[in-house]
Amino acid sequence: MLELNAKSDTASEDLIKDGSEAGFMADVVDQSQTIPVIVDFWAPWCGPCKTLGPALEKAVKAAGGKVKMVKIDVDQNQAIASQLRIQSIPTVYAFWQGQPADGFQGALPESEVKAFVDRVAALGGGGEDAGLSEAIDAAEQMLTEGAAVDAAETFAAVLEEEPENAAAYGGLARAHIAIGETDKAKSLLDNVPAAIATAPEVEAARAKLDLSLQAASAGPEAELKQAVEADPDNHQARFDLATALYAGGKVEEAIDQLLELFRRDRDWNDGAAKTQLFTIFDAMKPQDPLAIKGRRRLSSMIYA
Repeated sequence: MLELNAKSDTASEDLIKDGSEAGFMADVVDQSQTIPVIVDFWAPWCGPCKTLGPALEKAVKAAGGKVKMVKIDVDQNQAIASQLRIQSIPTVYAFWQGQPADGFQGALPESEVKAFVDRVAALGGGGEDAGLSEAIDAAEQMLTEGAAVDAAETFAAVLEEEPENAAAYGGLARAHIAIGETDKAKSLLDNVPAAIATAPEVEAARAKLDLSLQAASAGPEAELKQAVEADPDNHQARFDLATALYAGGKVEEAIDQLLELFRRDRDWNDGAAKTQLFTIFDAMKPQDPLAIKGRRRLSSMIYA
């Protein structure tokens, strides 16, 4: 019995460890090439962290080696926390193949923590989960190529197998938006299972829906450009221009206009430029180069 306990303790140590800035590349980025790694950013003084941390550890151990966990004390590792834009704790990121793939902020109920860990564990594949993951990847490719109806059917098929699959749920909502079925997307997002209600994929779909509804009332791009050129301080025209640009698929230009508006008057309309930028970023994949670049530019302005 003692030998079995020793083996169990060793296995737990392999799955969960305290991380550092020096070891982040090896423990998280490199390790996540083969197995998903959850990173828990916490601090000893953080009350919610004391509840979330043990819940995460319990769920990681229950996943049976399909996911690992690294705990980062932000007080002792400020550089890596700053680099990853950790602005509040607890913050949890999941890394897969070297990139952030999922995450959340704040403490969650134990059931939602388990659902998050199970979702992350599935990223690494294996058995039925691997098949569902491949189906989701195929549906995402269909959506990228404009085959939104086929994508919707595939996402729906995944949800029949796994009703709380956040990636498929968010994907189905985005497919409805792409088809123009915003009412269906809204109904879907209004009835999200509690376990995945705050999942990044679902939040991204909500942001996408908000932008889609705004785009429906976007003004003529050419006229708005003329208005901004005639009066660069016409903030409403610039904001409307960004909306029209986004509606026309010119995402980078829309971000540029909103950043310029923020630079000119960050407090205009209760900080509408920053709010809209975050909505656009949230609607994009975390690793999207435009989102990464845009967030960095906005952060440099905020903390300048």
